[in-house]
Amino acid sequence: MTDGHAARTARTGRKPTLAVVGATGAVGTVMLEILSQREDVWGEIRLVASPRSAGRKLTVRGEEVEVVALSEEAFEGVDVAMFDVPDEVSARWAPIAAAKGAVAVDNSGAFRMDPDVPLVVPEVNAHAARMRPRGIISNPNCTTLSMIVAMGALHAEFGLSELIVSSYQAASGAGKDGVDTLRAQLAAVVGTELGTQPGDVRRAVGDTTGPFPAPLALNVVPWAGSLKEDGWSSEELKVRNESRKILGLPDLRVTATCVRVPVITTHSLTVHARFENEVTVDQAHEILANAPGVVLFDNPAEGEFPTPADVVGTDPTWVGRVRRSLDDPNALELFVCGDNLRKGAALNTAQIAEVVAAELTAP
Repeated sequence: MTDGHAARTARTGRKPTLAVVGATGAVGTVMLEILSQREDVWGEIRLVASPRSAGRKLTVRGEEVEVVALSEEAFEGVDVAMFDVPDEVSARWAPIAAAKGAVAVDNSGAFRMDPDVPLVVPEVNAHAARMRPRGIISNPNCTTLSMIVAMGALHAEFGLSELIVSSYQAASGAGKDGVDTLRAQLAAVVGTELGTQPGDVRRAVGDTTGPFPAPLALNVVPWAGSLKEDGWSSEELKVRNESRKILGLPDLRVTATCVRVPVITTHSLTVHARFENEVTVDQAHEILANAPGVVLFDNPAEGEFPTPADVVGTDPTWVGRVRRSLDDPNALELFVCGDNLRKGAALNTAQIAEVVAAELTAP
């Protein structure tokens, strides 16, 4: 298939033009940092946001760039457009960007399960990015991304047949409101004796539960997302459906329980992974230690295993506590952590865009 500007970009040898839509948001801010840190494969980087943010100046690659308003004209001459915006904004504007000749790389949930839109994690299925009938590529949910790089590496060797996961999701997964709510609650409980009587934390924080159904400070909340059929949450179903699509395993058995924890940023998961073939810890260690985008940090005798406080602000998926299941020689238990604003959102989107850029500039 062809994209509007691909042939011209390859023919002229120029670096492709990138648009960052949602540049002033939380993920957009991280995106500009990442674009400034990674190998520079881009020509112009155009920053796009809502009309109220137009005219603001943001720094990317050490240069001040003025934000332009989201409009059809904003995509003129753009080769790749990254969308870090809510679902409804992506649903409207990503097809417009594609119609203007750009490849749209979308970080929202608007297109993830569309059969004509590939769901891509470059370390796992970069090849899928080439098949984009709608001119759109989708970025997975941050919870899925926190584990799927490690799972993809193990699946390639042993053949994954089942996943049973519990997530420990950070407040920033619920956006700025989630972070602000947790910080306000922490301020309300610090220095107190709360957490010793039924309901005392709830009374102390009052109505300031924000996007969470219960207090998050001094607590864990077994809920993330919206209510779906039979009591499942949207986050739990995303882990199931997205893992199947990324790995190309439409019948993979997946069960997830998503839990919100009082952490600002970085999701963690416990994973029970069952494989078609017998697996050992030594084999798993070797695969994970050599897998792109994975850091193996696993020495419990020395107290070495990943935690959100240590992983936050880093790019890889960190893996520790790797054990063979006591009752199943084909199963592993492990603990993974990943920064939900970096690899879980902005970084993976940037990596997908770089895959497209390499394709567009190939001779």
